[in-house]
Amino acid sequence: MSRNMKTLNVYIFFALLLFLGNWAYAQTIPLNTPVLEEYMRRQQLLGRLNENASFAIRPLHPAYAFDRQNGLDLDSTFTDLNTSQVHQVFGKDKNDYLFVMPVTLRTQFNSDYAFGLNNGAMIPNRGFQHLVSAGVFLKEGKLSIQFQPEILHAQNKDYLGFPIEHQATILYYYEYMNRIDMPERFGTGPYTRILPGQSSIRFNPGDFSFGVSTENLWWGPSRRNSLILSNNAQGFLHFTANTLRPVETGIGHIEGQMIAGLLNSSGFLPPHPGYHIQGNPVLMPKRENGDRYLSGIILSYHPKWVPGLFLGYSATNHLYMEDMDRLGDYVPFFNGQKGLNNVRNPIRDKRQQFSSGFFRWISTEGHFEFYGEYGTNGNSRRFSDFIVTPERNRGFTLGFSNLMPLKKQGQFLQISAEMTQTGQTIRESIRNLDTWYIHNHVRHGYTHNGQVLGVGYGPAANVNWVEIGWVKDFSRIALHFERIVYNNDFYYFRYEASKDWRNKYVDLVPSLVADWRFGNLLVHGNFQYVNTLNYMWFLENQPDQYFVPGLDRKNFVATVGISYIFK
Repeated sequence: MSRNMKTLNVYIFFALLLFLGNWAYAQTIPLNTPVLEEYMRRQQLLGRLNENASFAIRPLHPAYAFDRQNGLDLDSTFTDLNTSQVHQVFGKDKNDYLFVMPVTLRTQFNSDYAFGLNNGAMIPNRGFQHLVSAGVFLKEGKLSIQFQPEILHAQNKDYLGFPIEHQATILYYYEYMNRIDMPERFGTGPYTRILPGQSSIRFNPGDFSFGVSTENLWWGPSRRNSLILSNNAQGFLHFTANTLRPVETGIGHIEGQMIAGLLNSSGFLPPHPGYHIQGNPVLMPKRENGDRYLSGIILSYHPKWVPGLFLGYSATNHLYMEDMDRLGDYVPFFNGQKGLNNVRNPIRDKRQQFSSGFFRWISTEGHFEFYGEYGTNGNSRRFSDFIVTPERNRGFTLGFSNLMPLKKQGQFLQISAEMTQTGQTIRESIRNLDTWYIHNHVRHGYTHNGQVLGVGYGPAANVNWVEIGWVKDFSRIALHFERIVYNNDFYYFRYEASKDWRNKYVDLVPSLVADWRFGNLLVHGNFQYVNTLNYMWFLENQPDQYFVPGLDRKNFVATVGISYIFK
């Protein structure tokens, strides 16, 4: 089948899914909006928002999930639709309206080298980059349109990336770079893009929604790192069928989403693409057409017998559009190919698959939440194999957050922590390059436009994060500390013989975070000091010197977000 015919088939599939849906509306809070999501999560722990919402499928539809007319005004202090000169309510029964979405400006500055995650369309960048979004939300009858484009401009200054001095090391490094589309730098000059951003067209019956969207997605209960889908990359075009609110059944509340999306390549090369070792190039060119298809499903269940407990499952299937030739390639329900890993399976081996199970437990009396997610890099393993070695190809996240009342009314001490590990612990997995987000056949890896869709620090990252802060309503002043181990699989793949800790690439990152509300203006600031040990695993021993430290570097990162909600 030709490339054009397969592309046409995908679009026809999207159109059929839309045709099968009914008409309704849904307004979301985009993942990248400053302050609001953290505020909503705290309000739920305080018992002020619907306890049946899992926060595992985002963006949220707060007008439905929390029974509000305006999902951007949860405490009814931002807007007054009866007197507003901006928002319009119309229709025979005054059930239709036009909302002006918040105007949001996010700015990030990196002093020496690229750093950051979960910043949507922003790219790895040194210097300043700015992202502006604005738009409107129209609901008429059962149709809704959310149009919220984004404009991105990055200075994209040159910086020292992967060092070229060690020939053997760069050869090992390209074993990973040849299996993922994750460039250090997006071109050689300023980078500007106009993107559809957090836009969607939706049609819904009752509590369900069917539509096409380019919004960022987040799957799983975690706050910092999601194994399967996060807002680390820009949003991708996708069909979505999802619940708008927790759907009540005889056994509890259920939430879910099914997606079918299109992923694109970045068009940029990894560092030193022209390098040769003994006349052999380190770069193995990827397919010229890097367009890929991603399908996935997530379900979250809140048992009615266990207050505050949420249990869930998610799975994705990812492959080149040129390789799609069966129903299981289009719909995530029919992609199972269970079997032994060491037995070749041409159908399974052309797919990159992830699956995870997760939980979240909240106590509104104790203002506490505890959550976790366990995932596997490939959902084709037999259950018996999983029972014998559950740690094979695994990744996991565990975290908690607790709000402890202070003496002054409405003020709390917030203590939170989260641990994520996607680095492997089985030597065979490391030697076989069974690393999260890279793939032997889908050699653009689990990425969109050159950035990973899951944990933002990239393949095989291990992350520990803690927070202590003061919060009140929308406001927060907190200290964060984060330890990041980059691509731990590569460290053992390359340095197994020496096991020299001076080669382990680690960031120690203290941060000062502040959220504040000034009337209808929400302000977020995050100021980070990145203390990097052994930058890019680089070490140059000196014959006449007993101890030589690795390449240690420093970086200052400032992120500021401002969002204005119209009255």
